[in-house]
Amino acid sequence: MKNMKRMLLTLFAIGLTVVALVACNTQKVDEAKKVVIGTNGDEEAITAMETALKNAGYEGKYVLQSLGTSELGGKLMAEGEQIEADLVTMSSYFIDSAQQKHAMFKDLTFETNAFEQYPSYYTPILAITGSIFVNTEVIKEKGLAMPTSLKDLTKPEYKDLVSIPNILDSSTGWLMIQAIISQYGEEEGKTVLHDLIANSGPHLESSGSGPIKKVQAGEVAAGFGLRHQAVAAKESGQPIDFIDPVEGNFSLTESIAVVDKDDEATTKLAMEMAEVIINNARKDLLTYYPVALYNGETVSSINKPAHFMKFDQPLTVELLEKHQQFFNSAK
Repeated sequence: MKNMKRMLLTLFAIGLTVVALVACNTQKVDEAKKVVIGTNGDEEAITAMETALKNAGYEGKYVLQSLGTSELGGKLMAEGEQIEADLVTMSSYFIDSAQQKHAMFKDLTFETNAFEQYPSYYTPILAITGSIFVNTEVIKEKGLAMPTSLKDLTKPEYKDLVSIPNILDSSTGWLMIQAIISQYGEEEGKTVLHDLIANSGPHLESSGSGPIKKVQAGEVAAGFGLRHQAVAAKESGQPIDFIDPVEGNFSLTESIAVVDKDDEATTKLAMEMAEVIINNARKDLLTYYPVALYNGETVSSINKPAHFMKFDQPLTVELLEKHQQFFNSAK
C-alpha cells in the first residue's frame, strides 16, 4: 500500500513538472512571437517607421511585409481578422471598408492629438495631395499657356503633352477624379475626363510617380500627380513648377490600425509599436509627405495647397470602384 502511494505521489510530481515545463515553453513561444506589420507604404515611409521602432528598442520584435495597395487591400477585405498581419499601415479608405465588413480592428489605446477627428480604430501616419505640375522649359518651347485647371489640359495644343495617373492602378489617380467630379459633376466631368485621357495618349501611367518623371524628363509639358514631388523638384533647381488647380487639391491619408486578435500579448505589443510610430516617426514622415496632421506640426508655406478640398462623400472601397467605372466609361 505504501509503495502504491509512493508511486502515485511520484507520478503526480512528474505530471506537475511536465505541466510546468509546457507552460514555461508556451510562455517563451508567446514572448518570442514577432508582430507582423503589413504595409502599403513606399520606401521613405517604411524607413521612417523602422527607424522609429529601432530607436525605441523594438528591433527584432517585428516582421514587416511590404505589399501593394491592391494586394494588401484585397487581403484585408477577404481575410478580416484572420489576416497574418497584427499591425497595418494602409490607405484609410481600405481600413474603413475592412472595419465595416469585418469589425476587425481594435480601438487605439493611446492619445493621438490629431487636428481632425478620426475613427477610434485608426489614426493617420501620412497624407498625400494632388496638383498639376509643368516643365517650364517645355511649356516655353511649345508656346503653351500656363494651365490653371485640369480642364486647361484638355485643350488641343496639349495633345500628347500631358501625363496623368490611371485610377485603375494608382490611388493618386483618384485625387484627380475627385477634383473633376466635384467641379463639373458626372455628366460634364465625363467629357472633361475623356478629353484629358485622349490628350495623355501614351502617357497614361500606372504609377502615381509616373507623371512627374515624364514631366521631369521633358517627355511631356504637364502632368497631374503628387504635389510634394513637384515642390521638391522645383526646390532642387529643376525647371519644374506646380499649379494648384481651380478644381481643388484633394488628399488621401494612410493610417495605422491594430488587428483585434485573440493573442493578447502580441496585440498589446502591436499597440505599443503603433504608438511609437505615431509619436516618433512623424518627424521624418513630414520631410517626405509635408502635410501637417497633428497638433504642434507645421509645414512651410510652399507645402500648403491653395485650394484644399474634401470630397463630399466618405471615401470607401465602394466609392473607389464607382469612380473607376466612371473612368472606364470616359475613355
